Parts: sequence; C-alpha cells; structure tokens
Amino acid sequence: MSINRFTLQLDEIKAAYASEPNPSLEVRLGRISRIEQMIAINEEKICKVLTADFGNRHPIESRLLEFQMIYQACKHVRKHLKEWMKPQLVATPGFLGSSQAWTQMQSMGVVGIMSPWNYPVQLALVPAIAAFAAGNRVWLKPSERSSRTSGFLATLIQEYFHPSEFCVSVGGTEVAESFAALPFDHLFFTGSGDIGKKVMRAAADHLTPITLELGGKSPAIVDPSANLKEAAASIAYGKLVNGGQTCIAPDYVVIHASDCEGFVQELQNAAQKQFSNPAEFTSAIDEHQLTRWHHLVQDAVDRGAQVIRLIASTDNVELPFTPVALRNVPEDALIMQEEVFGPILPIVTISDIDSTIRYINHRPMPLALYWFGKSKEVMKRILNETRSGGVTINDTLLHAAVEDLPFGGIGASGMGAHHGKAGFEAFSHRKSVLEVRGFFGLHFLRGTQLTRPPYGKGVERLLRWLR
Repeated sequence: MSINRFTLQLDEIKAAYASEPNPSLEVRLGRISRIEQMIAINEEKICKVLTADFGNRHPIESRLLEFQMIYQACKHVRKHLKEWMKPQLVATPGFLGSSQAWTQMQSMGVVGIMSPWNYPVQLALVPAIAAFAAGNRVWLKPSERSSRTSGFLATLIQEYFHPSEFCVSVGGTEVAESFAALPFDHLFFTGSGDIGKKVMRAAADHLTPITLELGGKSPAIVDPSANLKEAAASIAYGKLVNGGQTCIAPDYVVIHASDCEGFVQELQNAAQKQFSNPAEFTSAIDEHQLTRWHHLVQDAVDRGAQVIRLIASTDNVELPFTPVALRNVPEDALIMQEEVFGPILPIVTISDIDSTIRYINHRPMPLALYWFGKSKEVMKRILNETRSGGVTINDTLLHAAVEDLPFGGIGASGMGAHHGKAGFEAFSHRKSVLEVRGFFGLHFLRGTQLTRPPYGKGVERLLRWLR
C-alpha cells in the first residue's frame, strides 16, 4: 500500500471525526462495549491463532494476560468515564473579579497505534479502549511477527467497526514505515527502543504527539531481609510467563553474594514447580527469537558465565529452549547490554545497598523495577534513589494490572503513560477556558480594561496592588 493510499485513508477517517468531534458518553461506551463483545465471543478462536503464532501458548495464559487486561480496562472506563469527561473548575486570581476558569478534556482526532507481537491482542486493544474513551477514532498497525493473530484481529475489527471508527492495516516493515510517517493527531507505539527511535523520527516531521512504551533491563533486587523462597517464586513466574517475552519481565537479579546459592536453589525449585509441564510454557515467537536466545547464552558462556538449568526435562520431552539462570556474567556480555526478552536470568552479586543503587543508576532507566525485602528503610532508599517507569514490591508484574496506576516508561524505557485515567488523558487535550466577567457585574472593571494604553497612574497603582 503506497503512502498516497495511506494519506487518502487517513483523510477519510479525519473527515468522519470532523463530523462528530466530541462524541457523547454513550457513543464512547458503545465503541468500548463492542471491543469487549468482540473478545468475549471469540476467545476460543483467538487462543487458537495465538497458539499458532507462538507454536505453543496455553489458553489460560492468553486469557489471563491478554483478555483479562482488556475486560479490566473496559470495566474501569465504564465506571469512571462520565466523571473524567466533566469540566474541572480552577481558581482565578482576584484581579479577574467574578471571572470563571476551567479545563475541559477534548478529543485529539485520529490516534495511530503500533502494537507489538508479544501480547498482540492486549497491547493492541487496551490503548484503543483509552483512545475511544477520549473520543477519538483509531487506526491500528499490528505486528507482522504475530501475523496470524494480527490478521484475525483485523478481520474481527472489520466485523464490529466501520473503518472510519476503527481501521486496521497489516503488513511488514514497509507498511510500518508508511504508517509512522502519517500526520496522526497522536501516535502510540509499543516495541523496542531501536524501532521506537525510528517511529519518533517519523512522527517529528509532522510534530505528532507520541507515546512510547519501550522496555529495557528491569532489575529484580533481592534484599538480605527478603524471604528467598517467596522472592524466587515471584521472580520465576515474572521471568518465565509468556516465555519471558514480556516488556516488564525481570531482566536480571541483583542479590547479596551470601544469599546467591540459596536463591539459585529456590529459583530452580520454583521454576520446576510452576513450569514443569511443557504444554504450559510459551515458546519463542519465531526461529529468529529462538536463535537469539541461544546466541545470548553462548556469548555469555564464551566469556566465562556459568549456566544453571531451571527446568528439567519431563517424560523425555525437551523444550526448544530450556530456561536458564546465568552466574558470573561479565559486564561486556551481550546479555548484560541488551534487553533479554526471553527465559534467561542473569544473576548479579552485590555487596551492599549503596553498590546496588549505583549499579542500577549506571544503566539506562528501566520500565520496571522489583524489590523484595522487609526493611522499610532500604525500600524507601530504593524508591527515592533509583528511577524506573514503575515498581512492584515483593512480587513482579502486578503494578501493570492496577488500572489507577499510570503505566509508562522513563528515559530510554519510554515516554508518556496509559492505563485508566492516564490513558484517557494521554489521548485527550486539556483545554483551558477563561470566561471573563467584571467585579459585581460592573463592565468598566472587566478583564484587561484597567491595563490598556495609554498608561497612567492607574496602571501603576494596579501593578503595586498586584505585587
């Protein structure tokens, strides 16, 4: 599809938006309800195409991490949208007399969404729900790496929505580049930092506002005050669910050297307990991803790292890739430079809290940070002295499941946030409005009248009073 065809299509959607630039609460909730119905009616079929894309992905994992997040977002919007849409009065300075000021949330227009392959349903539709809540039209470009799911999702959306409401374009790199270059009113991208830079450059040509949900190396810090068994169980789940292909998965563990042996044993126990059934462990999305995992491990081994197998084979069934932890990994290993995005967990031993904070702050700011322990003093230091997009304490992943918590990155892990009210605000313009009135209804004291030229003593007296 050429850029001209894309431009014409965007013009059509913008024309449809212009005919209804401020849709009612009922219209917005109706669009969101259609998304909910679309998923609910087709859960089983979507699970099948997800399994076809990944090679193996348990339906419960898809229902829990894809569909439930969508249902939760719909429920939250239904409960709060009426309140979010109300104008908010703000105070006015005394010199404006009886004037009134307020802000009102206004839709932006057409929102472009570029969604990734790792959660190809949730990460396409949750931003769309927020965009619809804000009164916008949506155009989606899903990932070509999850081609079956993307294609099926496009078919469903065409069934439930008019193209001028919710449009979908599938395709590869050429389509993605043309899509990112369009003059959207807002562009939302979820994916890698390298692609995010390209999307941002393309959006800059039109000064398109942009939200970037990226990733990075999210640390899991195990304090000496932590319960090692509980910490290991949480980290094993956060690391291995969806085959480790989660943007907020724990990327590496930071632990005191004296606790390392015990933690590794508990990590093996937890991983074996949770994921010993091969049918419940999600595969790599494709051969390229699988090859990358093997390369990251081999590179670390070649540099002196120790490999610790986390899951034993069951009934002679071998996984295409066996989840592993890595000890003694040199800092120049590729796995310490790149986001892992797979079932490989480097373990870094640190001597004290000061070294831990320095180690984390020396690296690009991560999308998530996890801390395990009982010491409130240490917890406060971690929260105050490190920077990350979000934090879960004594577990993993769960801050992303709280609709009232904004979800987003900082620095290299992204910009902007969504989920709940934060998503509504991300796709809205907060318009400032001032209705000028005089003091007690007197016209001669109204607005700028006292400050207009020719300047005289009256203006000087006003300046002294304002000071």
